[in-house]
Amino acid sequence: MKVVYLLTVLCGLSMWCWSQNYPIGHRSITYTDPARGNRSLPSELYYPAMTAGENTSISAGLFPVIVFGHGFQMAYDSYVYFKNSMVPAGYILVFPKTETSLSPNHAEYGADLAFLVVQMKLEGLSPASPFYQHIDSTSAIMGHSMGGGASFLGCKNNTVPTSMVTWAAAETVPSAISAARNITIPTLVIAADKDCITPPGLNQIPMYDSLAGDCKVFINIKGGGHCYFADANFLCSLGEIGCPPFTITREQQHATTLDFTKLYLDHYLKNQPGAWTAFNDSLNSSTRITFQKSCTTTAISPGVKLFPFQVFPNPSNDITYLTGSSSGKEQIQVKISDISGKTVYSGAIVPEGNLYHLMLNMHDWATGIYVAKISSSLENQMVKIVKN
Repeated sequence: MKVVYLLTVLCGLSMWCWSQNYPIGHRSITYTDPARGNRSLPSELYYPAMTAGENTSISAGLFPVIVFGHGFQMAYDSYVYFKNSMVPAGYILVFPKTETSLSPNHAEYGADLAFLVVQMKLEGLSPASPFYQHIDSTSAIMGHSMGGGASFLGCKNNTVPTSMVTWAAAETVPSAISAARNITIPTLVIAADKDCITPPGLNQIPMYDSLAGDCKVFINIKGGGHCYFADANFLCSLGEIGCPPFTITREQQHATTLDFTKLYLDHYLKNQPGAWTAFNDSLNSSTRITFQKSCTTTAISPGVKLFPFQVFPNPSNDITYLTGSSSGKEQIQVKISDISGKTVYSGAIVPEGNLYHLMLNMHDWATGIYVAKISSSLENQMVKIVKN
């Protein structure tokens, strides 16, 4: 029996999974991006909760964030099956409700996805947030159709998200295919071979071929369709009139999509033991898909553990210091970005003993909030920096 099929059966029949079965909490939050004229981003957030319901308390622990972009003329509630699978397994899902018009702005939508990843990092650093100290250092940008193409735009020259996953990604304006040349984070591109809305040969395959990262995977689901990546949606189905008949059901495509997506994210966002092996075993054994893979590294390896880093003074309008320590004497990388994802500092720190010390001159930085991403070979850590 194939690994992915066995996982689906066990989780579906007995609620046995690698992660706990958390209740689903929900909050509706509207964020504002000051870098884009105070652009409003109404969003739906689903998270592992103490008890299921509206505005309930988040469960104990750190949870990776997935920011998910919907398809054209679709909405967050077209992906209930995905939410119901991932949140109980310990993921926070953020669905922006922007760009729902007949003339969506793809560039703005990509920027929305990138902004929300950073915003969730800040939620984890803010004592006033319901998510304070519950946001893990790993995150992914995801999307279906238009949201998949926008994911490429949001991840261009952006390493704040630690992975990207797309389903039936559509070419966008500006070009998602061109943006892929500047994406270096690990990426999983999933397509369906009977998709006549965004045919793989014109959309996902060129995107995959253009990706610049050290590890990328392309999966083509046999017999599947464009809209089968979502729950039933009338407007999406209208676009499939005249398509060749699909040879699998929506439920079968959901199961295949979830099997591979979850194993992939369990590896890259949770460093879950065995997930990468199970993912690769399933690639090689499943008759439900064809695939391509180019991985020189899986980006997760043994290394030193980072202890909490601090910035002092913070806020500051000039000089501040980033200090911290680790379990070893490894050189670490520091990358500091503003809330739009633009890098303002990138460099390595060599420890003195096990201690790290970096002086930052913020004199020429714009006033606002920045996030420092500190990376060892084992993990990432985020620290909020405020420039007055």
